[in-house]
Amino acid sequence: MDWDNLRFFLELSRAKKLTVAARRLGVDHTTVARRVQALEKSLGQPLFIRSGSGYAPTEAGRRLLVQVEAMESAFRAIEQEDSGTADQLSGLVRIGATEGYGVELLAGQLAALTRRHPHLCVDLLAVPRMVRLSRHEADIVITLERPERGPYIITKLTDYVLRLYASADYLAAHPPIGGRDDLRQHRFVSYIEDLLYSKELHYLDDIGRPRQIALRSTSILAQQRAAAAGAGIAILPSFAARRDPALVELLADQVEFTRTFWMLMPVESKDLARMRVTWDFLRDMARQHQDLMMGR
Repeated sequence: MDWDNLRFFLELSRAKKLTVAARRLGVDHTTVARRVQALEKSLGQPLFIRSGSGYAPTEAGRRLLVQVEAMESAFRAIEQEDSGTADQLSGLVRIGATEGYGVELLAGQLAALTRRHPHLCVDLLAVPRMVRLSRHEADIVITLERPERGPYIITKLTDYVLRLYASADYLAAHPPIGGRDDLRQHRFVSYIEDLLYSKELHYLDDIGRPRQIALRSTSILAQQRAAAAGAGIAILPSFAARRDPALVELLADQVEFTRTFWMLMPVESKDLARMRVTWDFLRDMARQHQDLMMGR
């Protein structure tokens, strides 16, 4: 085996496209293709599946990727120790998170992580759906539901609360709200129920279903914008809604929902330096922002 071929394999695994990998390596794209083909021939099995969206590793490719990344981490550690240079943590970490948490908190926090480790690249998938480790969509996932099984390292990241919010203009134009019973006559902004991606997003039945849902969206941030514009009352995470000056918190002493974010990554990734550093960083950030997450 030509060990230098592993470098080309590693870059194509991260870049997904020959042209991007070639640009990063400073070679022609045909060189990348030739090197990867030579590696596949020496191993006797395909390492990539080619599709319209680029190159995706096969099962054999994913197993090899874990080993090659461990080699890279070990090399970086030796290089750093020998040279006495500053932080050399590098590579790609892809994080999947719920839309609200990803946009409102993680984006800013991860900017600090990349400043601390300038050779590290972070992908943030902040989407209104479940990001799945089983499909290799991300390296670390922050999710609402704890997996019951799987080869994962799992930790409880943080609890958070959701409360009722509406705009001042909406409240001024509609009957006063003094208790839970008054909510039934009001308009609500909520999820599209048949498109819910988690059972943890069911809220309305707990407060008595309102007579009218004025606007529905798969996006929690779209719901927040709609509520701020006067569309109705929305159940929103306090860590996001409390930062919006257009929203007023309602019945905080009577209506509150508590949910949990779980963080997980594949067991096979636990020894990769960039994964450990990112994992510990995300836990530290969650601990530091407990008051915000709990609406205090």
